[in-house]
Amino acid sequence: LRCTNRDVIARHHAKVYGKAEVGAPPMSVPHLDTRWIQGEQELLFGPYAGFTTKFLREGSVLDLVRSIGIHNLGTMLGAGLDNVDLARYLVGQAMLSVEERVTLLREYYPRANDADWVVQIAGLRVQIIKSDGEGGGELKFGTEVVTSADGTIAALLGASPGASTAVSIMLEVLERFFPEKLRSATWQARLRALLP
Repeated sequence: LRCTNRDVIARHHAKVYGKAEVGAPPMSVPHLDTRWIQGEQELLFGPYAGFTTKFLREGSVLDLVRSIGIHNLGTMLGAGLDNVDLARYLVGQAMLSVEERVTLLREYYPRANDADWVVQIAGLRVQIIKSDGEGGGELKFGTEVVTSADGTIAALLGASPGASTAVSIMLEVLERFFPEKLRSATWQARLRALLP
C-alpha cells in the first residue's frame, strides 16, 4: 500500500517492523516504511504478495510456462508439493482487497483511512527453486546472484533483494565480472571513497 495523504506522509520518518503471523513465511513481516521515491517522501505499508507469470516487468505472461521442461519439471513439482501452505498464503495475499489490506494496516496505524491508501506494486521478485538432489525441489528464501558462464550478464534472484543487501551484492557482481580491475589501485581507491 502507498499513502496518498501528504499530511500523514510528513508525520512518519522511520521504518517500523511488526511480527509475522505464526506460520507465515519469512517474507511476510509487515512494515510501515518511509521511502524517498523520485525525490519525494513516500509512506508504504506491506509486504503483500502478488503473482505473475512474467519473470521481468516487461516480460511475457508465458515466461513461466516457457521455462518448464523435462529437465526441471520434477524440481518444480517437488517444490510446489512441499510448499502447499506457502502457495495458499500467497494466493490469499494476492486476493486481498484494498479495504482488507488497510484493515491489516490499522494494527500499526489505527487511524488509517481507506481513502488515503492505494495498492502500489513495489517490486518484482523471482522465487528461487533449486533441485534437492533427489528428483524434487526446494524453495530458497535468500538472495542469490546468478551469472552467465561467459560473464556477460548477471541477475539477482530471491525473496529479499532490498537495500540491506545491495552493497554486498554489487561487490559480488564486480568480483565475478571484473576480478582483475577490482584488484587494481584505481578501482580500490574508488571503492574506498564510496565505501569508507
